[in-house]
Amino acid sequence: MRALLLAAGATLALAGCASKGGDTSQQIGGDPKLPEIQQYLVPPMHVVPPAPWGSAKPKVPAGMKVQAFATGLAKPRSVYTLPNGDVLVVETDGPSEPIHRPKDVVMNLIQAHAHGGGKAGMDVILLRDANGDGVPELKTKFLTGLNSPFGVALVGGDLYVANTDAILRFPYQTGQTSITAAGTRLVDLPGGPIDHHWTKSLVASPDGTKLYVGVGSNSNITENGMDAERGRAAIWEVDRASGAHRLYGTGLRNPNGLQFEPLTNVLWTVVNERDELGPDLVPDYLTSVRDGGFYGWPYSYWGQHVDPRVKPQRPDLVAKAIKPDYSLSSHVAPLGMVFAANAVALPPQWRSGAFIGEHGSWDRGHLNGYKVIYVPFAEGRPSGKAVDVVTGFVEGETAHGRPVGLGLDRTGALLIADDLGNTVWRVSGG
Repeated sequence: MRALLLAAGATLALAGCASKGGDTSQQIGGDPKLPEIQQYLVPPMHVVPPAPWGSAKPKVPAGMKVQAFATGLAKPRSVYTLPNGDVLVVETDGPSEPIHRPKDVVMNLIQAHAHGGGKAGMDVILLRDANGDGVPELKTKFLTGLNSPFGVALVGGDLYVANTDAILRFPYQTGQTSITAAGTRLVDLPGGPIDHHWTKSLVASPDGTKLYVGVGSNSNITENGMDAERGRAAIWEVDRASGAHRLYGTGLRNPNGLQFEPLTNVLWTVVNERDELGPDLVPDYLTSVRDGGFYGWPYSYWGQHVDPRVKPQRPDLVAKAIKPDYSLSSHVAPLGMVFAANAVALPPQWRSGAFIGEHGSWDRGHLNGYKVIYVPFAEGRPSGKAVDVVTGFVEGETAHGRPVGLGLDRTGALLIADDLGNTVWRVSGG
């Protein structure tokens, strides 16, 4: 069996060599270059095996410094700073899902290899850095017994955690270092038995009355049937008092990093787009989200570009598809975002845009992503080319880390959850 899987993996690697991908800079911004569709019996795959950080660490531009804020974690995916400065780190991983296609066996095996070994904690860890020097004096388990948690939001004395199948509410008092009270189930979310995109990003509205949660699709491109997609590929708006919910934005294949832009109070998200159309299709993106807006998945991409794999076609919906605001290029897998208005520990040129954590590609010959970028904003909208900020997660043909969720600590330094390196990194002024 092992020999068979290795042979299959070699076949996919060879396919990837024939489809390395083009210049990713041509897909950054509001008008990305979109090549012709390519379809494959098996998709091109290129992943790099993990290697410990050792004495190495990520790279940052002049005027910044990076240090490990916490190490020895168990797949940290999200970071969230409480008003008193305590940092919550969500250790988590997704549930197993059924295999429906023979190629899924090999694809899952190879992707798992790229994610490294070790079991996720399924906990929320609290880190306390009381003096703000970037070295926490306290590291302790804050919440346990969760089910693939991801998003966290605090409103007043209510702490919300988005498990993969529900939003839970916990009582919170400032300064407490653990929560032992049972959570109250606010609303169920689409979960198993298939749970293809399991991460549930979470943010509270600026007035605190609503929660917004990202619910990814249950497939790449509806191969599990449309019934499996009910309520998915969407951002839900949830009433915080009653749990009543509605679909706020749809056609978003896998929305993550939900944040409100601080100047306009408009909701923004980063979206992982579909795979298996070629190394340079389809661009992942950053976009504002309109109430009631439809963004194309599964019927079209980047506005009205039709995906021929979806049957039956829906030209009526394609005609309504909104073109995203800003392309990040193809297969970078953005999973985290934070606006930089309060990043006062960083040099001034990094305080008016959005930082985005790109987990990294698996289905193009040339790796893409595996870094934190900065998209400058002006008057509440992207303005200019994205800039690499934190790099060095990949070295040659090995990966030390993969950035996921982002946040700002109490001093205004950037925090990065690295789920491969099992580290939270802190970036501040040099």
